[in-house]
Amino acid sequence: QVQLVESGGGLVQAGGSLRLSCAASGRTFSSYGMGWFRQAPGKEREFVGGITWSGDSTRYGDSVKGRFTVSRDNAKNTVFLQMNSLKPEDTAVYYCAAQNSAPVVFTRPRNYDYWGQGTQVTVAS
Repeated sequence: QVQLVESGGGLVQAGGSLRLSCAASGRTFSSYGMGWFRQAPGKEREFVGGITWSGDSTRYGDSVKGRFTVSRDNAKNTVFLQMNSLKPEDTAVYYCAAQNSAPVVFTRPRNYDYWGQGTQVTVAS
């Protein structure tokens, strides 16, 4: 079975930077797009950013535009989330996800077919 594994989470001071990775392992699978979501305690899961496997299509949530960047390495089946100018409000568990259908619709969790286990990001004030 395909696994999506996030890594790179940790504790960062406000204003700092962190890069998350999400790598697919196990059985090879095809997907059209990857997304990043986050969920803080007591909050709904929130769309952060996404990218297609082909072309240069990306999309970001309003709260992270200009601060976060999603990128990919197709050969390694890996996507990245570069987080800059971090704020305490960014504290959450961050999840990566893959969707296998087209066209890619980034923002809705229900569009995704595979999910990682999540990685904790804590931003200290």
